[in-house]
Amino acid sequence: MSIQKEDVRVAIDQLFFEVDDIACDKLTKYLQGMLLWNKAYNLTAITEPKEMLVKHLLDSLVLAPELEKRIPNGHFIDVGTGAGLPGALLSIVMPSARFTLLDSAIKRTRFITQMKLEIGLPNVEIVTSRVQDHQPEKGYDAVLSRAFASGEDMVNWSEHLVHDQGVMAAMKGKFIEEEWESVSQFPNREVIELEVPGLFEERHLIFLSK
Repeated sequence: MSIQKEDVRVAIDQLFFEVDDIACDKLTKYLQGMLLWNKAYNLTAITEPKEMLVKHLLDSLVLAPELEKRIPNGHFIDVGTGAGLPGALLSIVMPSARFTLLDSAIKRTRFITQMKLEIGLPNVEIVTSRVQDHQPEKGYDAVLSRAFASGEDMVNWSEHLVHDQGVMAAMKGKFIEEEWESVSQFPNREVIELEVPGLFEERHLIFLSK
């Protein structure tokens, strides 16, 4: 089982924005690294290459246009990043933004650190910590999460990470109104329906702001 650059190019050409050849090469190497490390580190349950292209690669990259439109050149923190999804992949196609990738599992942050060194991810910082314990010197522009926790838990655990004008950006499958009704700290809500090429499941991006 392997992932070739040609496979990645075919996949990302389905997106609604351009990804240059250098970024395509980095994305390929990142996914190849995930496959290699997964044998020992069990980073992800999804290990079939075609499935990885849809459920890891495209499912992460569809966020880029929405984030760039609302938070250009932003500093994002990806909480519960796991194997660096979506933050590491987004950092490759959003070079003018900065990403802090946070996870409590050392094996995951060790993998991301190795990939940062191997393929060059200059706009990525890696933090091994629980969300609640991370105390940044300066607030982030946005907290980014992908299937991380319930809406209420995400906000309660991570609202201290953003500055006064900062936002929450949560990627979810289905949008369930009741999940967000108790989130009073960020009363303004924008829900975007995402379309992931090749994925026949619902995806939504929920922006919360004050």
